[in-house]
Amino acid sequence: MTHEQRLGQVIGLNGNMVSVNVRGRVIQNEVAYVCQGAERLKAEVIRVRGKKAELQVFEDTAGIKVGDAVEFSGELLSVELGPGLLGQVYDGLQNPLPRLAQEHGFFLKRGVYLSALDDKSQWEFTPCVKKGDKVRSGSRLGSVPEKIFQHAIMAPFDLSGELEVVEVAAKGTYDLKAPVVKVRDAQGYVHAVTMKTIWPVKVPIKAYNKKLKPERPLVTKIRTIDTLMPVAIGGTFCTPGPFGAGKTVLQHLLSRHAEVDIVIIAACGERAGEVVEVLKTFPELVDPRTNKTLMERTIIICNTSSMPVAARESSVYTGVTIAEYYRQMGLNVFLLADSTSRWAQAMREMSGRLEEIPGDEAFPAYLETRIASFYERAGVVQLRDGTTGSVTIGGAVSPAGGNFEEPVTQATLKVVGAFHGLSRNRANARKYPAIDPLQSWSKYTSFISLEQSKKAAHILRRSEAVNQMMKVVGEEGTSLADFVDYLKGEFVDAVYLQQNAFDKVDEATNAQRQQHVFDVVVGVVDAKMQFTNKDEAREFFLGLRQQCINWNTTEFQSKDFKATQFAIEQQLKARLKAVDYA
Repeated sequence: MTHEQRLGQVIGLNGNMVSVNVRGRVIQNEVAYVCQGAERLKAEVIRVRGKKAELQVFEDTAGIKVGDAVEFSGELLSVELGPGLLGQVYDGLQNPLPRLAQEHGFFLKRGVYLSALDDKSQWEFTPCVKKGDKVRSGSRLGSVPEKIFQHAIMAPFDLSGELEVVEVAAKGTYDLKAPVVKVRDAQGYVHAVTMKTIWPVKVPIKAYNKKLKPERPLVTKIRTIDTLMPVAIGGTFCTPGPFGAGKTVLQHLLSRHAEVDIVIIAACGERAGEVVEVLKTFPELVDPRTNKTLMERTIIICNTSSMPVAARESSVYTGVTIAEYYRQMGLNVFLLADSTSRWAQAMREMSGRLEEIPGDEAFPAYLETRIASFYERAGVVQLRDGTTGSVTIGGAVSPAGGNFEEPVTQATLKVVGAFHGLSRNRANARKYPAIDPLQSWSKYTSFISLEQSKKAAHILRRSEAVNQMMKVVGEEGTSLADFVDYLKGEFVDAVYLQQNAFDKVDEATNAQRQQHVFDVVVGVVDAKMQFTNKDEAREFFLGLRQQCINWNTTEFQSKDFKATQFAIEQQLKARLKAVDYA
């Protein structure tokens, strides 16, 4: 097909949606460029009807007029994959923002697109195959060092069947475009493999043997999550909550302390202030695993609320595609999308311009399908060499007014494996993390025994029930036994569920310490205590609670830790002896 047949002409404009009269064939989700003077504005085909195509433009559409030319690329919206991604900050179209600012100033010009990877950068390639070896798509052919990892160079993901290695470059330094391996497919065609590959963002990478069920718990070091609503490696979870409930701080803690290899943050339509905070904070955060900056194993995809809404969708898909790429190397990847509500709002806006039949609250009827297809790209996979890799996806949801019944939250709850609902009341009471332990749930198993977790959940529910009763009848209308149950629930909440993010010890609790401390907490819950009056009960639990809070700030198994635990146990024994004596 000639170049002339790949052109179109603008016949209509509605916000960031452009209607185009097409000459020749056009592909759904194909990338096109709207020519506006010297500028070429990137767009994506979202609907084709006969000779007419609708495009969503990823840039400001000011100045576009009827009759402007449109060029179709014949390629799907894709990302560049290869060594050099770690530590980078991209926009939703994978433009490197620091380099974009350096070359074009801090006010981003429309129509400017840079390569995500530096093709001229040199990498030390070490082959792991030889001529004549049989491989398959996704098989490891060699590696290059990238930050703290060995970045695998793999056989092309889109080739099928058995491949034969026909040529291998010697160990040495090469740029990203230099062929390092050549493979022959079953039809006899020879394919040159470079260190850089390009992959469409809306097509999942499936170059693996099989997908496995997520079973192994992901240690987040957030006690309330790990104990009561755990996440599995390769699992999915959502964190809905009203504004100001602590979603951003919680994501910072998860990205810093979760026991994963690589963290990808997709800031999808968030306020610019929050994104700037991430960009300023992450380079300064020290990774507890490596004692280097956290950016050494982090990739940030930025798309703020002030950027064109169409790019919100691309930022989500860009993030999950990069996550799948590193999963193919046998790494555990953690993708945090903040916030999927902004993505859904962008879909609603575009659906309205396409004049589609609306669903609940004017969201498109296919909202649930789109959200499900995104979360389904998480999982644990068995790779060609028998090792495993995983993508764990956590999505923040921002329901208006904290209403969990709205369509985006409900569509998300149908597909995720864990629900961490943030509470306005807990946030106002300064109980952080503000995850409501009574509303939240998980389908995954924890490293804490289920029996003990159930005891804690039961006393929390019982405590809340007594608390609601006291709001009606007052403390004086509550029995002493019920009041003790209320105090036990408050004790579990204050001592175990709440964590101080400003304390270097308490901000993250490893699995061994969680099990150790939780045994003590459950021991308090199980203890049969008797008090002469409510004031005595309150005084005992206040003293015990303060001891345990101080305990949380001491290094695990240190001298102070053991001394504080001894004091706690003596205080509890004294109370139990008093009961026996009575």
